[in-house]
This record gives sequence, structure tokens and C-alpha cells, in this order.
Amino acid sequence: MPQLFDAPTVIRTKRDGGALSDAAIDWVIDAYTHGRVADEQMAALLMAIFLRGMSDPEIARWTAAMVASGDRLDFSDLRRDGKPLALVDKHSTGGVGDKITIALVPVVMACGAAVPQAAGRGLGHTGGTLDKLESIPGFTAELSTAQIRQQLCDLGAAIFAAGDLAPADRRIYALRDVTATTESLPLIASSVMSKKIAEGTRALVLDTKVGSGAFLKTEAESRRLARTMVDLGTAAGLVTRALLTDMSTPLGRAVGNAVEVEESLEVLAGGGPADVVELTVALAAEMLDAAGIDGVDPAETLRDGSAMDRFRDLVAAQGGDATRKLPVGAHTETVTAPRGGTMGSIDALAVGLAVWRLGAGRSVPGEQVQPGAGLRIHRRPGEPVTAGEALFTLYTDTPERFAGAVAELDGGFTVADEAPPARPLIVDRMAS
Repeated sequence: MPQLFDAPTVIRTKRDGGALSDAAIDWVIDAYTHGRVADEQMAALLMAIFLRGMSDPEIARWTAAMVASGDRLDFSDLRRDGKPLALVDKHSTGGVGDKITIALVPVVMACGAAVPQAAGRGLGHTGGTLDKLESIPGFTAELSTAQIRQQLCDLGAAIFAAGDLAPADRRIYALRDVTATTESLPLIASSVMSKKIAEGTRALVLDTKVGSGAFLKTEAESRRLARTMVDLGTAAGLVTRALLTDMSTPLGRAVGNAVEVEESLEVLAGGGPADVVELTVALAAEMLDAAGIDGVDPAETLRDGSAMDRFRDLVAAQGGDATRKLPVGAHTETVTAPRGGTMGSIDALAVGLAVWRLGAGRSVPGEQVQPGAGLRIHRRPGEPVTAGEALFTLYTDTPERFAGAVAELDGGFTVADEAPPARPLIVDRMAS
């Protein structure tokens, strides 16, 4: 049978603003997965999609093609105490200081649900759950399907790399990270939903970010992204809902890899920053409701220590040692207050880029991140500031990175006479 498509024609169609046919999408995803379309050709197509966009039918077909590129897990036969597992997952569209998954999964486990969490690595200026968790000595996310099934039954969760799930997305995800094509609604929606549809969950809660630290900068775009993902999930048979949450300011006081794990441990111990706790509990409540579990208070699992117990069990099952000291960058640099007053705004994008410059993220596909790279925020918006005091502490193993990181922070925060207006953490909620 003659080949009906070629990469230059598909690229040209989208470059010129045309719609890709179902057959063209199926062909290009399959051909890229199997090496018949080169990275530079897919990079050109991704940029064309970034600039020209996709219609809803194109996004749906692109998502379906990525699901079909690999395995699709099925946990419908799994039982606990003779009952089917209440399977539910959560996904964030990417934020700065967004370590929510690390505490959220143990909270939901402690409340009786099961979480098959296919997690990702850092993308652009945002951190990745796997990069953070792999800063725990020994922790691995490379799990077999048999181990995932066993952990779901025995513990109630598994946090794993997508592996053979949507392998087309794994390659495209890495390419987007280094070709400035991350901030694309069609590519974000299809990436998220292809993995979540393939991972075998029955319900899904989406944390869709709004603000400067989000990939999509306007609230209108974030709303459309949330609606697109909810519709994709619903069409695939998942109970799907979304929270729109603020990402104009970093979450918590720690941004990076190991520093975010440390802050998550504070939350699991019943403390931690108020915004991280608030969002963790709100998302847990949504997940439990979507899974059909009622009559439990997720906040209680943080107070009584049961979520911390589940976290330790989960880390141990995946080879990690939660008792060992987490890595910290060998070199530090501080950014001090230019004047006294009140901490004003802290731009999430500036902080995310600074941490990326420190080595917490990647500039080429497959690059190793620094587990100890990161940043601590000593004064949150609205807190009093004294001239000359440390506002940020930066960590890295490669001190030549400090200049670039400090340059990213320049202009990324203010010290003012009055506190900035308070912003709600949870902006809105969407459901099917």
C-alpha cells in the first residue's frame, strides 16, 4: 500500500492554518512513535500547532492517537475487601512550587481511595513530581505493571513514570520542553489526558493553573483548557472535574526538587504553608467525591498522622528511604531586601525560571537535574520586610549558575509600603 502521508505535507498543512485530518493525525503520531518522523520534523509540527492552534475535533483525535500509541492499563478487576477499588487520580497543569501531589496522594490513600498516579518530569519553568520524589534516596518511579497493581491493592497508590503509556506523548513531552512549545492549549490538553486515559483510573480531578506561573497566561485560556480536558475525560468514560487555582505567586515557600519534598513532609506532619495545606485538602475532597467516598475528612489525616504513615509506606514500597537526609545544593546565594516595608508580589514565572537556571530543570532532553537545586522564599506577600534581610536563598551544586538565576529574579518581586490585595487560591470549579 502506498504511503498516503509525509511529514513535510502534514507540517505545511498546519503551518498554513489548515486542519489535520483524522488519518493525518493517526499517521504522524504512529510514525513519530516508531522513528519514521524525525525529531526536527515533529519539532516543526509542534511549533506550527503552537502558532496555529487546533480545533476541538483535532485535539480529541490527537489525544486518542497518543493513547493508542502504547498500552492502556485496566485495573477494573482489582478488589480490596471484596469491593472494587475506588480509583481516582489528580493532575496539575504545571506550577511553581507545586508539590501538592507528594502530600495529596497519601491523604487520599488514608481516606480509602486508590491512586494510580502516572507522573511526569519537569517541563519548562515548572517542576516535575518525579524529579522531586527521585531526590529521596533510593526512590524509583520505574514500576512494572505487576508492581503497580500490587501497590494499588496493598497500599492504595503507586506513583510511576508513564513508561509504555502513551509513548508518543513521552517523546513529544521531552521535545516540547526544549523547543519553547510548552505553552500550547492543544498540546497541554492532549498530553495530560492521553496519559490519564491510558493509566486506568476511573475518576480524575484536574488542577488547572491560572496566572503568570501557569503555561497559559490568561484566565480565559485556562478556563478553555479546563473545559477541554474535562470534556476529553468525560468522553473517555472518566468522572472528570477541574479546579482553577491561582499560580500568580509560587505555592508555599520552597521551589525546586528536594526542598519541595521537605516542605511536603512539613504538611504531612500537620504543619507547612497555609496555601499548600488548603489546596491539598481541597483537591483531596474533590477526589474523594469523584471516587464516591463520603463521610471522611481529609484534613484529619494530616492531624492524626495517618497520611504521613501512608507516605512512608509508599516511599518504602518504591525503594526509597524517607529517614535519610535529603540533598541540598553545595553552594548558596541570598537575595536581600532593597528597602524595608511589606513584601509585595512575587512573580511565579520569575521564580520558576530562576530555579530552572539553578539546575532543577532541563535545557536538553534527558538531562539530569540537580536534586539539591532550588530556592527558599523567606517572606511571602504581605509579610513585613526589613532592609537588607534575606528574601530568597538559592541552592545549586554549580555556583556559576547563580548569576543567571539572580537575573531572572530581578524585577520578579516588590517590596512596598502596603500589602498587595489578597487573591483567592481557588478561582473556580468545573465539572462535566
